[in-house]
Amino acid sequence: MDAETRFLQTHWWALTMRGIVAVIFGIAAVFWPGITLLTLLYLFAAWVLVDGVIRIVTGIARIGEHQLAFLTLVIGLLELGAGVYLLRHPHVTFATLILIIGFLLIISGVIEVVSSLSSRESAAGKTMATIIGAAAVIAGILMLFQPARSGVAFVWILGLYALITGPILIAESLDIRTLTDRSTKR
Repeated sequence: MDAETRFLQTHWWALTMRGIVAVIFGIAAVFWPGITLLTLLYLFAAWVLVDGVIRIVTGIARIGEHQLAFLTLVIGLLELGAGVYLLRHPHVTFATLILIIGFLLIISGVIEVVSSLSSRESAAGKTMATIIGAAAVIAGILMLFQPARSGVAFVWILGLYALITGPILIAESLDIRTLTDRSTKR
């Protein structure tokens, strides 16, 4: 068993946590689209802070085991930086919030796709990671093309992205957990 597989088997819960936080954010954004900018900002900041911390821990743990582990660390640092910035500057304009989120989604999506293509995960794992990355890029581009006119559509795009990626992350983590359980029973 290679180091990447061992890492995934011992840290499957990190994907579960990322997925749960994404689903919670997605539900709030889709079913509560008229939320104020300040509430959206705090919800998004909480999401990227949790996701960023998990990615930083995961990236640090994978350094030396995976050739592109530093990319996970970079995404985590970007998310952490965006979350801290938004919490320290809660009165940013709606256009600024959209630009931060749009660029963050595009950068993390590209890194996710590049990482998945060079990963030694199963075909299903690579496919899921590629879908998550592509969804992030698409959501980011959609936001950047209409930064001032997005309004409720912006909230829905972000919420739908979270509702798509959250269950995929949870499913991937449960798949890894199931494989781990099977391999230990042998």
